Amino acid sequence: MNRADLKAHIESLEKTYEFFLSYAALGAEGEEASKVGGQLREFLGQADAALSALADDLHGLLEVEGLEPAGVYRDVIDVTSADAAKARAAVRLVLAQETISSQLIDNLNASTHLRALLTDLFLLDDVV
Repeated sequence: MNRADLKAHIESLEKTYEFFLSYAALGAEGEEASKVGGQLREFLGQADAALSALADDLHGLLEVEGLEPAGVYRDVIDVTSADAAKARAAVRLVLAQETISSQLIDNLNASTHLRALLTDLFLLDDVV
């Protein structure tokens, strides 16, 4: 793990969230949703991969950087890792759908798990 990997995963999640916002605003349903669905699925796949790696990235950061007090950082990293796992479950549920409507993405954007994760990452970014 290095900071560049962590940064890349966080940036991927931020870009994905921004794409989700624009996709949700389209109001796409059914066949219309299928037309831009390929790009959406790419972003969802990137988010899935980033979310999968995030816990290891964060725990690696704790070890490599020697952050102190370690217990405090470990607690926040554990919470963030749990939020990442929950957000990933939601992303994977959406990915499993044959057609992904704008409303479905809007609901994913509104997910407390995804929002909590992004807030966790902003907090950690400011502190670290």
